[in-house]
Amino acid sequence: MPVTIREVAERAGVSTMTVSRVLNESNRVQPETRQKVELAIAELGYVPNSLARGLSSQKTGVLALIVPDVANPFFTKVVRGAENVGWRNGYRAILCNTENDITREEAYLEDMLAQRVEGLIIAPTSDQSRRQLNLVAQHKVPFVMIDRAVEGLDNDLVEGDNIGGAKKLVEHLIKLGHRRIAMVNGPLDISTSRDRLKGYCQALEAANIAYDPELVLQTNVDQLGGYRAGKQLLGFKVRPSAVFTVNNLTAVGVIQVVREAGLTIPEDLALVCFDDIEIASIICPFVTVMAQPAESFGTIALQLLLDRISGRAVERRHVTLSPELIIRESCGVNLRNIAGTSH
Repeated sequence: MPVTIREVAERAGVSTMTVSRVLNESNRVQPETRQKVELAIAELGYVPNSLARGLSSQKTGVLALIVPDVANPFFTKVVRGAENVGWRNGYRAILCNTENDITREEAYLEDMLAQRVEGLIIAPTSDQSRRQLNLVAQHKVPFVMIDRAVEGLDNDLVEGDNIGGAKKLVEHLIKLGHRRIAMVNGPLDISTSRDRLKGYCQALEAANIAYDPELVLQTNVDQLGGYRAGKQLLGFKVRPSAVFTVNNLTAVGVIQVVREAGLTIPEDLALVCFDDIEIASIICPFVTVMAQPAESFGTIALQLLLDRISGRAVERRHVTLSPELIIRESCGVNLRNIAGTSH
């Protein structure tokens, strides 16, 4: 059984109130008494209940970081950036991984409210997150959204330039001579999927290339989703010469399918994707990406959250971070002749 504050008081020969004052660093305790209490705590291995201590002060010193896929290196870096800023400011973080599951997300949000976190950072699973996030707002728990917006919800947000970044990626493929360009996209109730599709369409329109809905495949934003979409792409009677994938993990799935089929990238299918990962620069071929400053998403979002907790923030703030196009071999930039539209 956990050691109680009463047991600490009995070991030190003081009242529970005195132990509480020592734990809360009150200056109303004599040095010799404080020393006896600290010795009893060390001997018994007492761990203070930070939640119970925070009930009266309304401060628990705990924040929540809620992401849809902790295995995605993008969100791993986001979490690291946020956690570091929180730690430097005296906060500890609880990490919740929703697996893009709205039911799991709702359960985590309810748990975090019960744990009395002082604030939270969340990359929502989809627009369906609106109802539960409105409940968080009703409980007056400040939160900041990262990477993904939610339709109909006006709140602090840190996101990337998804439309502009997607447009630049597709424009790059067009400059290389590609005309039949596919897109492996995520569900359209996720804002990043909608915005990256807009950028894709804008690039095609600017180049007078007709939009072909058959070339836009909707899937889960993970490696398995990319693999399934890749199977569809290779099954087309007239295959595309290039593909733009919505994120890094779907790109890996497509690459896997291409290799299994005995084909090569970029000779048989050029490929570009959103988000850089370390493996993108070491797998063969090197992957052309629209890299986002993932760690900055976390550091900026956490600072916005601290401003909101402290009352320094008044207006809702929307921060858009610019991505960087990194050109590598997978787009076919080193090929003398671009493959035709049929194979």
